[in-house]
Amino acid sequence: MKAMILAAGKGTRVRPLTYDLPKPMIPILGKPVMAYLVEHLARYGVTEIMVNVSYLHEKIEEYFGEGHQFGVQIGYSFEGYTNDQGEVVPQPIGSAGGLKKIQEFGNFFDETTIVLCGDALIDLDLKSALFEHRRKGALASVITREVPWDKVSSYGVVVADADGRITEFQEKPDQAAAKSNFISTGIYIFEPEVIDLIPSGVPFDIGSELFPLLARKGLPFYAQQRAFNWIDIGTVSDYWQVLQSVLQGEVSQLNVPGIQVEDGLWVGLNTRIDWEGTTIEGPVYIGSGAKIEAGVHIVGPTWIGHGSHILSGATIVRSVLFEYTRVLHDVSLHEMIVYKDYNVGRDGVMKHISEVAAESWANARDRRQSRRTELLPEPSR
Repeated sequence: MKAMILAAGKGTRVRPLTYDLPKPMIPILGKPVMAYLVEHLARYGVTEIMVNVSYLHEKIEEYFGEGHQFGVQIGYSFEGYTNDQGEVVPQPIGSAGGLKKIQEFGNFFDETTIVLCGDALIDLDLKSALFEHRRKGALASVITREVPWDKVSSYGVVVADADGRITEFQEKPDQAAAKSNFISTGIYIFEPEVIDLIPSGVPFDIGSELFPLLARKGLPFYAQQRAFNWIDIGTVSDYWQVLQSVLQGEVSQLNVPGIQVEDGLWVGLNTRIDWEGTTIEGPVYIGSGAKIEAGVHIVGPTWIGHGSHILSGATIVRSVLFEYTRVLHDVSLHEMIVYKDYNVGRDGVMKHISEVAAESWANARDRRQSRRTELLPEPSR
């Protein structure tokens, strides 16, 4: 069985995380989202996976290689070019255009293929979905999900008859114009003939162009409504909520890594915690090589990345700190994501460290910053 993972987008709605990470590489419990997808495909016997890449493509390719560690074969199709200055310029050609490019190059899509967006966690029963696809004689199937009406404008909307045959597909319509609140989850099953309908040499999108074309032509194009976990990371606020749910054990098959040293507290290797005056209310994960000084208060669900340093008197509540984050003396972080020089609140508002009135965090690897904080007077208690 074959699969295709769509991984060429910039993920602009998930900035600042995607300033130097492609969206499929955003970590959940320390592992890229796309790694969970590859593992899920492998569990169902998928052995050949193509990935279209563009923005920061090398980060995906370096991590996954040719897929041997996952028990699969992974191939890549780069979308872009090298300019006269020798710089690599990403130039995505649309999700459907990426499929066409791969097919014209090596005829990869010669059997039924599962196509997945590379930025969501799923536990879909692929065997059952393939059975329904074949039973209905579908040329293309879309796995759908019902969402609240106020969310439809963020997704492709599926309009189907009683048998599930899709009669119309609306790409991110306004709520008032939406004809359904069943949306595409970015999980598709295609027969090779679908690729033949994609024009050659031009950007072409699955949701806004290919699916409306299939519906207009009246081809066997079906929606499947299935009960499964689908966790979409559409925005930074979504990412914060996902980590909260995962740390609370609400997502099946995702277990907190490290060693559980007490109820609700997991730590990585060589983690140092000064318990004098420190309180930790789980669920909390503290990564390897992290240092927690005395008098720190941590309230979960909280993830503290490896190599981080939390100075005395700091308070961290329901937050996500990426690796090598130094939180300074007496600083309070509430429902915050801290990523390098940026923080993002639960409401999605992003701030650069230069916009924060008083310094709150820094790079734990910066020796200059470390020496400066060591010279500060001890905070009063």
